[in-house]
Amino acid sequence: MSKFTKEMVDSYADKLLIGLTEEENKLVLDEFDIIDKNMELITKIPNISEVTPMTHTLDDFTYELREDEYEESINIDDALANADSTEGRQIKVPNVVEVSKK
Repeated sequence: MSKFTKEMVDSYADKLLIGLTEEENKLVLDEFDIIDKNMELITKIPNISEVTPMTHTLDDFTYELREDEYEESINIDDALANADSTEGRQIKVPNVVEVSKK
């Protein structure tokens, strides 16, 4: 497996729209280096390939799916009446992510 490079981290950050400073890039690379070293340690465990992978952290984990139950929804006009700002039949909310324009 290839090591992460500064260019790779910058490329991923750009794709995720989270531009990184040089300091943040170095921090990410340092973290990946720590992860790589830990993965190397894991691969050195004797007979690790013979261990059955876990599907859950608890051995006795069980779950039950509940039956779907239809419930009447709130009237759209009542829901919109409680909103501060609406646009048509939708509630208008403030942007939480700013898209950078390069």
